[in-house]
Amino acid sequence: MDGGAAQISLGVVLSLILVALAFDFMNGFHDAANSIATVVSTRVLKPYQAVLMAAFFNFAALFVFAPNVATTVGKGIVDQGIVDQYVVLGALIGAIAWDLITWWYGIPSSSSHALVGGLVGAALAKAGTWALIAPGIIKIVLFIFISPALGFAIAALLMLAVAWVFRGSSPSRIDRWFRRLQLVSASFYSLGHGGNDAQKTAGIIWMLLIASGHLHPREPIPNWVISICYITIGLGTAFGGWRIVKTMGQRITKLRPVGGFCAETAGGITLFSTAALGIPVSTTHTITGAIVGVGSAQNISAVRWGIAGTIVWAWILTIPCTAFIAALSWWLARALLS
Repeated sequence: MDGGAAQISLGVVLSLILVALAFDFMNGFHDAANSIATVVSTRVLKPYQAVLMAAFFNFAALFVFAPNVATTVGKGIVDQGIVDQYVVLGALIGAIAWDLITWWYGIPSSSSHALVGGLVGAALAKAGTWALIAPGIIKIVLFIFISPALGFAIAALLMLAVAWVFRGSSPSRIDRWFRRLQLVSASFYSLGHGGNDAQKTAGIIWMLLIASGHLHPREPIPNWVISICYITIGLGTAFGGWRIVKTMGQRITKLRPVGGFCAETAGGITLFSTAALGIPVSTTHTITGAIVGVGSAQNISAVRWGIAGTIVWAWILTIPCTAFIAALSWWLARALLS
């Protein structure tokens, strides 16, 4: 095993676990807007109430989901044989840097794809294309487009169904009903968010423990790794990435409680489905597609397509940009720390 177990000291392993948890915290902080933007923008909950609810359900996902996504990240993207401390560090730096850049500019980007891009870039820098596991990467790239499309379609269908069921009701009555129902849908979505995103960091730590010889490749992910990742992402969500909330909740399209309910429910259904299949998808892409689906079902002109286009460009650029940053970080770490 290149960069084998004997070369990675316990101190280095612990340091890298802390860096991975820093990414996990940033993931929750960056993606808090995914969970709370709709429920805050419709004024169903105050911001501090929304983040506490989202953080609780992010952690509660620990007891709901099997670690299928963590398995894909840990063993389905790059060949385990090339993993060492520099590959892990490069991947994490690439992902954290991209999250900070997009958070600063208020752009809803994908922490999930930032991490995938980081792994790809560091692996390419070390070993070339042979180190990449093509089926896993192709599946993830396909779902860059499939997950928002699913969110869009389900949300639009839900909006049309609700419009038909409540066709004789007054707007005020509909708002009263869906202000209550949105508490359920926001909780449902936050569960899916936690079940998807916390597992990605768990997969990275699992990969590191195997590479350092602390776990056999056939051993499952330790429970302590999964638990600490869920706790950390919940804490990150509790602090909230406020720069992105406005973009997600109001700038794409104006939302009422019924629209928030449909977007969150559609996003939750998509995330539960992909988590069961072990596919690491972007919660950001998913909820953005759902919000656009809600706006389109009301009126195509209700969607600010220029802003939606900017977000799509961020999606397209995430993997190549983080791969480049990660490759550069791998080279610098190798040169300065080896």
